[in-house]
Amino acid sequence: MAARAPASGSGRLLEGLRKWYYNAAGFNKLGLMRDDTIYENDDVKVALKRLPENLYNERLFRIKRALDLSMRQQILPEEQWVKYEEDKKYLEPYLKEVVRERLEREEWDKK
Repeated sequence: MAARAPASGSGRLLEGLRKWYYNAAGFNKLGLMRDDTIYENDDVKVALKRLPENLYNERLFRIKRALDLSMRQQILPEEQWVKYEEDKKYLEPYLKEVVRERLEREEWDKK
């Protein structure tokens, strides 16, 4: 039987792959976070309405700045790029709650 790699080694490899993919995607070079790029379906729209005002305004600023940079075919200086470690999933808790409520509502409607 083949020997397995230690868990910490494969964990570091996976983390390195995540960081590489995050940087290769390019949205961080425009100052966007991962949650800024989520497709806005009905669940996401409801979750966005539940965001605190300061988070919502920060999101709008990042998106407007990214659109402006994109139209001018520019990127931010490297020191302003969003780093993998700094990217927080600010929308995820609200989105999980909205999806859970929708599934609960659908289950209730079946009865």
